[in-house]
Amino acid sequence: MADDASVVSSSAAPASVPAADSRTPAPDARADWARAFAPATVSNVGCGFDTLGFAIASPGDVVTVERRSRPGIEIDDIHGDGGVLPRDPARNTASVAVSSLLRHLRAADVRDGVGRSLRDVGLRLTIHKNMPLTSGLGSSAASGVAALVATVRLLGVAASRPTLLRCAAEAEQAACGSAHADNAAPSLYGGFVLVRADDPGDVITLPTPAGVWCAVVRPHMGLDTREGRDLLGDTVTRRQAVVQASNLAGLVAGLYRGDLDLVARVLYDVIAEPKRAHLVPGFEEARDGALRSGAFAAGLSGSGPSLFALGRTRSDAERASSAMVAAFKRQGMASDRHFSILGAGGARVLDVGHGTPPDALPPVR
Repeated sequence: MADDASVVSSSAAPASVPAADSRTPAPDARADWARAFAPATVSNVGCGFDTLGFAIASPGDVVTVERRSRPGIEIDDIHGDGGVLPRDPARNTASVAVSSLLRHLRAADVRDGVGRSLRDVGLRLTIHKNMPLTSGLGSSAASGVAALVATVRLLGVAASRPTLLRCAAEAEQAACGSAHADNAAPSLYGGFVLVRADDPGDVITLPTPAGVWCAVVRPHMGLDTREGRDLLGDTVTRRQAVVQASNLAGLVAGLYRGDLDLVARVLYDVIAEPKRAHLVPGFEEARDGALRSGAFAAGLSGSGPSLFALGRTRSDAERASSAMVAAFKRQGMASDRHFSILGAGGARVLDVGHGTPPDALPPVR
């Protein structure tokens, strides 16, 4: 089980939110605003439906949280969503996650970093969506995680990562009808993680073999997570359960042993992906092309439409991505691609300040 280190504004903060250094602002519980980044993620990872996920270096969402005089939470603006996402704080994952966190803190009678009560705290959120919606890359989870990390830094409070993750899972329930945390966990913790379905706060960090690269290709189409989940039904056959369980165990063993040949043999899905594949035109051609062109594993990212491919080198991942892009082009779809070392970092604070936050976002490093 993951440690219970706190995501706090202190020099003892865990790796997912770095301690103050040349890139991360020093803690200041009297600050007027804080801004945080949370990365996109690949979830399910073949055989790990609702269980496995890993972070990629980019893209990701940025959320600015400001103090306001009136109690409660409001969404000031959302950039990059084309006006699609709800501005209602009761329906947006970022504000739902922060509301859940404040309930936890108030129930424990936690005060902010200078001793003020949180009973009447007022917060204003500005969300910068830097990844497409309904892409299969954990867009809603990234907004929720970034909002949580910024809020913790702004208020100067102690909140364990499992607590933050449970708040993010509650927000996912609002977004897609299921409190799964296989996107939120890697976005918060970074790296490659396993989440126990019985307790979204129980996260096991898995090792990532050195040198492995991931390519993510997103065809220019949307696929609603609720639609993808509705296809799955509630039952699987005994054979499917046994194959999926053995593949998941083999994948975890392969990661711990650094055995990429084993990972390649077991990283496939017999439960969710076969039922979702038809929703992504050209999926099989893209996946098989990636495997022929340098990837040792490939599949849907989350419920799609994005695909991921793992290569032993960046060159392998690049060749695999080119094959996927070509396959989608033959279907009449443009696509974009991203590359990341496997085991990228998780959410982190970008800036903290007084007065009005600047419009220009700081670079994400």
